[in-house]
Amino acid sequence: MDENELSNKIIGAAIEVHRSLGPGLLESTYEECLCHELSLSQIPFERQVGLPVVYKGNQLDCGYRIDMIVDKKVILELKSVSEVQPIHKAQLLTYMKLSGLKLGLLLNFNVMLMKDGIERFAKGL
Repeated sequence: MDENELSNKIIGAAIEVHRSLGPGLLESTYEECLCHELSLSQIPFERQVGLPVVYKGNQLDCGYRIDMIVDKKVILELKSVSEVQPIHKAQLLTYMKLSGLKLGLLLNFNVMLMKDGIERFAKGL
């Protein structure tokens, strides 16, 4: 499955979670439910993936964690905030750069309609 098809399936899963739960819950709740939804669709994922920083040839564990990586192709940054800030977008773009992955989705579940909480970032696709 290519990144575009995979991102469509992820967005469908996120919409299903949001449709069932609505806005206003903790980010960790949405993460757990999204993992369950992806499992039901047999889509492989990893969660809370450590992301080292390579600085001047040294790999440093600075405590960064990617919320989810789906099928080793798409980074998911999950939020449950009243408004997505520029720092949230910068965080996802930096994770994409450090990981070498080309597609990222910023999913903010604290919205009335999930389609309003989805931002897609692609580099070189």
